Amino acid sequence: MDLKSGYPFWAVKNGLLATFPPLDRDARCDVAVIGAGISGALIAHELARHGHDVLVLDERDVAWGSTAASTALIQYEIDTHLSDLARCHGLASALLAYRACVEAVGMLRAIAKHWRDAGWRDADSLYYASRARDAKPLAEEFALRRAHGFDVEWLDAARLRERYGFAAPAAILNRPAAGFDPYRLTCRLLQRLQRDGARVVDRTRVDAIRARSRDVLLTTREGLEIRAAHVVVAAGYATQRWLTQRVAYNRSSYAFVTDPIDPALLGPLADTVLWESARPYRYLRATADHRLIVGGEDDAIDVPARRDRRVAKKACRLLERVREQFPTLPLQPTFSWAGTFAETRDGLPWFGAHPQYGPRVLFAMAYGGNGITYSTLGAGLLRALIERRTHPLKALFGFGRV
Repeated sequence: MDLKSGYPFWAVKNGLLATFPPLDRDARCDVAVIGAGISGALIAHELARHGHDVLVLDERDVAWGSTAASTALIQYEIDTHLSDLARCHGLASALLAYRACVEAVGMLRAIAKHWRDAGWRDADSLYYASRARDAKPLAEEFALRRAHGFDVEWLDAARLRERYGFAAPAAILNRPAAGFDPYRLTCRLLQRLQRDGARVVDRTRVDAIRARSRDVLLTTREGLEIRAAHVVVAAGYATQRWLTQRVAYNRSSYAFVTDPIDPALLGPLADTVLWESARPYRYLRATADHRLIVGGEDDAIDVPARRDRRVAKKACRLLERVREQFPTLPLQPTFSWAGTFAETRDGLPWFGAHPQYGPRVLFAMAYGGNGITYSTLGAGLLRALIERRTHPLKALFGFGRV
């Protein structure tokens, strides 16, 4: 599956950072993780550090799919408002999801901080009203978050302009948030896994998954077999191909990155993630080397050739809008790209067993704008399922939810 177009910044910046040999013989393991992007790496890391014999496989070079195109916008806020999620699943479940995502930011920080070159930067998240009519629902969302203990601050139009230098009807300032280099962290995690005795193989495509009573048999394109007590399918947006049930819808998102900008000119943008109430939304964040990543202009295109042709035009639109918002910033795009992403109906991910395969085949579908945050949570959830323990997110993130 062709998951990206153009020149994703992390791939250009880092080059081919880590390679692993393809599988060359039959294998056995406790858990086989299909997919060596950021989700697969976080899940394998969680399992291996708790004593599971893990084998990670990817049909490409590791981290070379959606992870290389990710803008790594890390925040606890879900694309679905807390109030809307409460109407869908009840307030208790909505609060459970939001609070878990708050914890996930800290969990991910603890992992990323092991590697200084992963570019982790703590930040605030500024969620602003795109239009005047969005201010009222935004105020209601703010009141609900504040009433339940989230670290939020309300900014009216005057305070917003004073502190951030742009015009909008109102905004919620949320904590915590962050950004980092997802490609580099994925490679570092997989390299550590290999050093600690786990097996990581790339350029190895799994063509068949056969769930049996006591194990799962994987067959590769070359005819090799892997027998695993459990399998985790963490193949990103290509995971849908393993399910007959349609559980998400693929879309395309676009982004560009600027040349480095003087931190004095960036001001508060150096430590703030910005995103808006319009859907699809536009967002921006700074990198560790003081560039701005700007993303958005999402569309329903899921044809790689059509997505390829749209990259330049979409990047120009993003640039025009950011220049209107911040006319004094020297915005010079250096690379632009697009990538596939997927959305679920309620903005929540899918983690766990699906009836099509039974309990030994687990899925990690960290879809939506919170994909990396979801994967951090999903790693613990999947480990609990493998170890036959309960987990508070099992029902809410599972395939049984309505």
